[in-house]
Amino acid sequence: MLKLPPLSLYIHIPWCVEKCPYCDFNSHGQKGPLPEADYVEALLKDLQQDLKYVQNRKLYSIFIGGGTPSLFSGGAIKSLLNGVESLIPFESDIEITMEANPGTLEHDSFKAYQQAGVNRLSIGIQSFSKQKLNLLGRIHNDDEAEFAARNAREADYHSFNLDLMHGLPNQSFDEAMFDIEKAASLRPPHLSWYQLTIEQNTLFHSKPPQLPNDDALWKIYEQGQKKLAELGYEQYEISAYAQPGFQCRHNLNYWQFGDYLGIGCGAHGKITMTAENRLLRTVKIKHPKGYLAAENFTSDTTEIEPDELAVEYLMNRFRLISPIPKIEFEERTGLSHTVLAEGMKKGISKALIVEDQDHWTLTPKGQMFVNELLGQFLE
Repeated sequence: MLKLPPLSLYIHIPWCVEKCPYCDFNSHGQKGPLPEADYVEALLKDLQQDLKYVQNRKLYSIFIGGGTPSLFSGGAIKSLLNGVESLIPFESDIEITMEANPGTLEHDSFKAYQQAGVNRLSIGIQSFSKQKLNLLGRIHNDDEAEFAARNAREADYHSFNLDLMHGLPNQSFDEAMFDIEKAASLRPPHLSWYQLTIEQNTLFHSKPPQLPNDDALWKIYEQGQKKLAELGYEQYEISAYAQPGFQCRHNLNYWQFGDYLGIGCGAHGKITMTAENRLLRTVKIKHPKGYLAAENFTSDTTEIEPDELAVEYLMNRFRLISPIPKIEFEERTGLSHTVLAEGMKKGISKALIVEDQDHWTLTPKGQMFVNELLGQFLE
């Protein structure tokens, strides 16, 4: 039987100062003053239309992403969060994360966002190399990156994350290790460390940069993981590392196949409807102009078909390092865990996963070859 999981909220703010050449997110370069008040009003109307999906739950976490949410003022974020709480009550220990870029923040803004209700920041550093930042099209420099991280700590947020990328154009092993060491020296409770990939519909896809070869990428990844562990960061997700007790609650709920409402331009949601015994995906209007003019903000609502549910769950859950409870699979999909028996058997035979009475656990090899493991459930 389906059981209602925790409920999170994702809020998308789509504007950036300019589009980065590697970014395939729904973001748009800023042209003139931002319509802060109009967009906040639209977001709250959007959320009001989704209240039927709440089903008497409180919000477990909120993630304000983009784009660059820190282009909005602290006052706008405060108005937004107050409006959200007036529609859906918050859990007493709710985690509220906002993404920010160093090039769009001043010291007072950190305090303003905290006073608005944000208790966790995620700062898009990407690298501490001025040269690499230029190649990535970032609008901040290495000094601003360090300044932003130090200010986040001084502002005394409950937690903050630094985003780092590796496998950057012409990046050496030493340069990649320097970024890790520099980031750790700023003492963030959480680090996201992920490899640059070339996505379609990006400038890098049409004009690919020279990236490190496979051997160099493997050395960076293998030694980077060791260094992060030595520095006190525990890997809990494929590209996420945290000091004990500082894992991102919002991301954990997402990867555990929890529920999340999505509001804002192009935002996606996933909702469990226990009374109807089905799971839904929602998508909102993508372009800011159309979104701001909308009366109905949802562009698409689809049901996740029963024969897709198992793989949908695994695609998410395999990103986490922790063991997978069989009861979690049953509660989040409404399926018996025995439907996975054949695929799990194949994965076990290839040393990709191990099984006990109550759990499945990815092996180190399985963590490296998740796509191969997923293939065992598609054959």
